[in-house]
Amino acid sequence: MAFGSFDKGSDAPMAEINTTPLVDVMLVLLVVFIITAPLLTNAVKVDLPQAAAAEYKEEPKAIRLAVQPDGSYFWNDEPVTRDALATRFAEAAKADPQVELHLRADKTARYEFVAEAMASAQQNGVSRIGFVTEAP
Repeated sequence: MAFGSFDKGSDAPMAEINTTPLVDVMLVLLVVFIITAPLLTNAVKVDLPQAAAAEYKEEPKAIRLAVQPDGSYFWNDEPVTRDALATRFAEAAKADPQVELHLRADKTARYEFVAEAMASAQQNGVSRIGFVTEAP
């Protein structure tokens, strides 16, 4: 069986590509994908129980430390001495490693008092320090 043209007198091979089988295969694949695509998106239906619960929100414990202009400190609104700060910071960091220090300093307080409180907090394991200010 020889491939050739439809002309009886020509012995040259046919140079055209027959695309009919290619189109047939592509149409079959298209139909297969159209049929199977919706089947892939379906999920298993499960009836889940309904429950109402309060949302759990874990807020880190915060230490409120106020620095007065005379150098006195207030730990959560109770007076504390400068020497007791280190032990209090160590206890708070031991109880909760993610404890936060909210530092409130009077605008006329010396920077020395604020720096001492920050250094004591960092040396005893409190690494989250924030400054609290009031809006004008």
